[in-house]
Amino acid sequence: MTRLTEPAYAKINLSLDVLSRRPDGYHELRMVMQSVSLHDTVTLTLGGTDRLTLSTNLGFLPVDGKNIAIAAANAFARHTGADLSRLAIHIDKRIPVCAGTAGGSSDGAAVLRGLNRLYETGLTPEMLAKIGEAVGSDVPYCVLGGTALAEGRGERLTALTALEPCYLVLCKPPFPISTPELYQAIDAIRLHCRPDTAGLLRALEGRDLHGVARRMFNVFEQALPPKRRAVVEEIKNELIQHGALGACMSGSGPTVFGLFSRQEAAEEAAGALRESYSDTFLCTPV
Repeated sequence: MTRLTEPAYAKINLSLDVLSRRPDGYHELRMVMQSVSLHDTVTLTLGGTDRLTLSTNLGFLPVDGKNIAIAAANAFARHTGADLSRLAIHIDKRIPVCAGTAGGSSDGAAVLRGLNRLYETGLTPEMLAKIGEAVGSDVPYCVLGGTALAEGRGERLTALTALEPCYLVLCKPPFPISTPELYQAIDAIRLHCRPDTAGLLRALEGRDLHGVARRMFNVFEQALPPKRRAVVEEIKNELIQHGALGACMSGSGPTVFGLFSRQEAAEEAAGALRESYSDTFLCTPV
């Protein structure tokens, strides 16, 4: 095998709680994560060069060690001893950049899964996730995907009952949100609301889609700058008005998603939001 492709699925946070600041500077988190059908495509090719290279369909992305895909490849090489000098990585990006949906981490995870196949190293998904810990906090989850409880920095994962079949509309407003600045903001405020994570886990186990939707919550929404928060609330309200069972911001934002039980309602919501926000996607859980 000299060439293969690997999907890199986006993720959303059904819930996100920041518990405390850790001595190492990171934060203790408790999150329920879900992978969705929106994905980048990572292509790995052997031959034609004498060094590891990366290209993408977006000219503004870094193609050196600052890109998590290269960092993941280097971590794989350190762990396995694989010679990556003839490896070319190409990423077709569909997941918006800086969106709170783990677009970069999913690419890194896809590189790890793809290299495991390409070099036939036989590592288990759990072994690949362990390698991913050194690459980025969301990479271990993105290696495994599905529905999971993520704790610690996000690297302690517990597989959960899969989210019931449904439709998800993701909408990214046209502005970035600085994750470090958001963590600084959340450290400086008193959180008035926190997610009912235990109730969310029970709803997932009971296959109660309405119960899941009622318990979706992200504490970062309380730390957003007022103008940004107003846009997030506006998108959430529009999703609800079009029939979403619940709506929430994903990760550190700014992407907002709504959970729908009916495809027709999800399609209508996506169409309405797309008139104002081009980065709007209709997805399903994977």
